[in-house]
This record gives sequence, C-alpha cells and structure tokens, in this order.
Amino acid sequence: MSLFLVLILFIIILFSLYILSSCIVFLERLKHPIFFPQGLNEVILFLFLLKTDLLINISFAGDIMRVQTSGASQQTANQDNLRYSGVRASHTMAQTDAGRMEEFRSKINRVGAQKGIPPALIAAIISRESRAGNAIKNTGGWGDHGNGWGLMQVDVNPNGGNHTPEGAWDSEEHLRQATGILVHFIGRISTKFPNWSSEQKLKGGIAAYNMGDGNVHSYENVDDHTTGRDYSNDVVARAQWYRNHGGF
Repeated sequence: MSLFLVLILFIIILFSLYILSSCIVFLERLKHPIFFPQGLNEVILFLFLLKTDLLINISFAGDIMRVQTSGASQQTANQDNLRYSGVRASHTMAQTDAGRMEEFRSKINRVGAQKGIPPALIAAIISRESRAGNAIKNTGGWGDHGNGWGLMQVDVNPNGGNHTPEGAWDSEEHLRQATGILVHFIGRISTKFPNWSSEQKLKGGIAAYNMGDGNVHSYENVDDHTTGRDYSNDVVARAQWYRNHGGF
C-alpha cells in the first residue's frame, strides 16, 4: 500500500472519529429540555434527524418502557365500567381510544420530535385527559368544569396552572404548549430530586403535570395527590401500550 493511500485512510479514520464524537456530544446535549443546535454540523445533524423522524424516539426524559407502573385505579377504571383495575385496565382504555388517536398521529409525532418527548407518552396523556377528544368534542374543547383546555387539558385555573390556552383544542399549537408544560415539570422534578433515576424523574414529571411539582414528595407515593391517586401510573401504562401496540 502506498504512503498516499495510508495517509488517506488515516484521514478517513480521524474524520470518522470526529463525526462519532460530535454525534455523542450532540445526542447528550439533545437530552436537555432547552436545546439549540450549535454550529453548522449540529444544525445539519438536527435537521437530518428531524426529517427522518429519528428524533421521535430520542428523549431527555428517560425510557418510558422502563418506568415501573401499577396502572389505573378502580376509580379511573370505572370510567369505562371495567370490573378490574391496574395495568390491564390502562391498556384497555388506551386501546379504546386508539381509533380516535389516529386523527392526531402526525401532530403528536411532530411535537414529540420537537420537544424530546416520546409520542406514546403524549398519546397517553391525551387518552387520560380527554379520551382522545371524545370527552370534550361537544364542549368546545373545555373540560374539568372549564378549568382544562384541549386534548391534553392545559390547566387555565388562576389558582392552578394559570396558563393561557394556545391554538385550537385539537391543534398542534395546543399539543406543543401542553408538552412544553410537561417538559417544564420534568425539569422541576429533576431539580427537586437530583438522585432519582431518569425514569423516576419522568414519572414524577407526569404526576406534576397533573397536580404540580409541589405535590410530589416521594417516589414511593408519587401519585398520592394526583387525580384518582393513579395519574402517573395510569399514564405510563397507557404510554407503554401505545408504544407496543399503537405504533407510536
């Protein structure tokens, strides 16, 4: 082999190592809730991942499939007149909403990619909060006695979340706002409980989305103050169903 070919091979190896290290750094930074590409190489890589939908399964928040869950309480299961509770009940309710969820699939996928949240989790919150729109389609998008807005029921109560609704109740703007609120709470829980695992922080953030981070005091009792005392457990179980069976 000539010296020229050896030199070319050496340059290719160095360049490949540079690209690999850049990708590793990029993906680590991508896990941060507030992310902006830095430099032309990151912009190109970010646009490539976004274009190919590879960002959909990249989440700074942990792996939803590894989060432990006990599923829905009997109180929540009673919404569908189920005589059983737990993960089985959550899966049944997620499946019930699956057909209606198809209308929002593309919006969910885009927002999930933009926010670094698994689309299956967004779908699960939509299922829990509005039954994929079925519970609010005749109320102009309002739920919870006028305190919740849209598919993901953004809290507009002045004594609660006090958010100003963005977009129509079934719009991508609404999903982006609500998912941004979820990201905010995952960040708050991460700061509040720095020693928790990524999956524990994710579950805590889901509970906080429902009742605020001030009501999350421990991982063992993460749902003590959530609606039905099962919110994060139910949402996680539904998300796992949507990942495994719903195509999200």
